[in-house]
Amino acid sequence: MTKLKIGGVAEHFNMPWHLAIENDEFKDEGIDLVWKDFHGGTGAMCKALREKEIDISVILTEGIIKDIINGNQSKIVQTYINSPLLWGIHVGAESDFKTVADLENKKPAISRIGSGSQLLAVVNAKKNGWDTTNLEFEIVGNLLGGVDALTNGNADYFLWEHFTTKPLVDNGTFRRIGDCPTPWPCFVIAVRDEVLANNYDEVKKILSIINNKVKTLSTIAKKKRYIDLFSMRYNLEKEDIKDWLTITDWNQGKPISRTLIKSIQNKLLDLNVIETTIDIDQLTKKIYL
Repeated sequence: MTKLKIGGVAEHFNMPWHLAIENDEFKDEGIDLVWKDFHGGTGAMCKALREKEIDISVILTEGIIKDIINGNQSKIVQTYINSPLLWGIHVGAESDFKTVADLENKKPAISRIGSGSQLLAVVNAKKNGWDTTNLEFEIVGNLLGGVDALTNGNADYFLWEHFTTKPLVDNGTFRRIGDCPTPWPCFVIAVRDEVLANNYDEVKKILSIINNKVKTLSTIAKKKRYIDLFSMRYNLEKEDIKDWLTITDWNQGKPISRTLIKSIQNKLLDLNVIETTIDIDQLTKKIYL
């Protein structure tokens, strides 16, 4: 039995992985796949890949591209979610901010340097034509840290996944004053180079299993069967799950496009999120399923 460690956010996107693990679908192929939740998000997972704490990660596209460019010895092997991620732009319920325009020159909370919350704060600022030269961040660690920072006034706004934060909007902790979708597919699967070299066959099996698993979410009719389960596991309203499932498209094994990776790099460069682009073969590894 080969043991491999995988990390991802503790969010609804990753339920197919948990179902496959619980059903022993990886163990049936001789792989003990151990899941670890990363409440600190992309920045924490990039660090974990670098430090060999995990072997595989289901991670935000923009974050892992930036970190591989900066030296992370990993490769993107496949897109996991084809659709964009919808980031809610949140302020404290008692704040005076009413519109996104009110947030110019204000301080965003971010989970950590290199996190999706930081990168999308930059994307949102650029999208609105704001000067990002002196943009300051309040590092809060995770979603709960973001709650504290906005409640205490240590930060002015916080970008986090729209549906994950919906309960906090509903209970009056946050007010959502806008959304910022990513201009690219949101989640990819990344694997450390050492693991690709030593466990290629196991990685191939893992991808085959998860691609087969998400086929049960390939149509609206199939997705509807899972509304109750998603709602129960992630403490989200059924109507919110229905809305989220409608806009979410899981990849079912189609290799990541070189054209897509080039386009994403160019967008990140234009947004000043990265300082340079690199050869696509340094970012991706095609797995022949």
